[in-house]
Amino acid sequence: MGIRFSSLTPSSAPNLGLSELPENCIANILGYMDPPQICQLATLNRNFRDASYADFVWESKLPTNYDVIVRKFVDNSPRNLSKRAIFTILCRLNTFDDGNKKFWVDKSTGKLCLCISSKGLSITGIDDRRQWNRIPTEESRFHAVAYLQQTWWFEVDGKVEFPFPAGTYSVFFRIHLGRASKRFGRRVCETEHVHGWEKKPARFQLWTSDGQYVASQCFLKEPGKWSLYHAGDFTVENGNASTKVKFSMTQIDCTHTKGGLSLDSVLIYPSEFRKVNAFLNCS
Repeated sequence: MGIRFSSLTPSSAPNLGLSELPENCIANILGYMDPPQICQLATLNRNFRDASYADFVWESKLPTNYDVIVRKFVDNSPRNLSKRAIFTILCRLNTFDDGNKKFWVDKSTGKLCLCISSKGLSITGIDDRRQWNRIPTEESRFHAVAYLQQTWWFEVDGKVEFPFPAGTYSVFFRIHLGRASKRFGRRVCETEHVHGWEKKPARFQLWTSDGQYVASQCFLKEPGKWSLYHAGDFTVENGNASTKVKFSMTQIDCTHTKGGLSLDSVLIYPSEFRKVNAFLNCS
């Protein structure tokens, strides 16, 4: 009267190896992995390698407006690239604005990050060698930082226009109190010229083209190490349109001088990265 399943015992079930899984099945599995995992699994065998090139696997890993970014900011990019090839290109340090700005996609999350060098910023007194110097260093993505010897009026302004994917972003100034260098192959830091930053806080401001504005202030601390000072957050709703972002850092109380500061860059990261201290510390 009932249906008999005696012929479907575990001992009679087919024993499929990884090499026998259908390619489309493997591709669907890879779609749930993050990019480093996909690349690692692609080394298992030919089926996994071929499946790892499927466009739909990489579509969800790319920024939602990747086509706009590639069209505007990736030079000499061939047409009809696979989604994996586009992801690879965007994960590189892509430069624009005469090399003063770089953007890249984080390999693990597919989120866009952007960095503006000190040369891409407007710095009051930068042409006065008594106040500022450009110092080469391996501790910067741009291989040089702006070093402030001494000033009464500290003001740094910057701006960028970019088609940021929809989301919330944080702006940071990457600053080092002191002058770092290498001596006999070891890192040393001169901090004897650091002064004035403990008397008044630095003021940070942020504006966007759609009317967002943030202002904050804090004291600069921890000489001898690179620190990220949060200037503010902004939100992007339409990734297909470019967003203009302006930002500034000032300490213009002329009752005292201040100096001994290395300015590397301004970083723009997805705000969720603020929860990942290890990510920010390696920036």
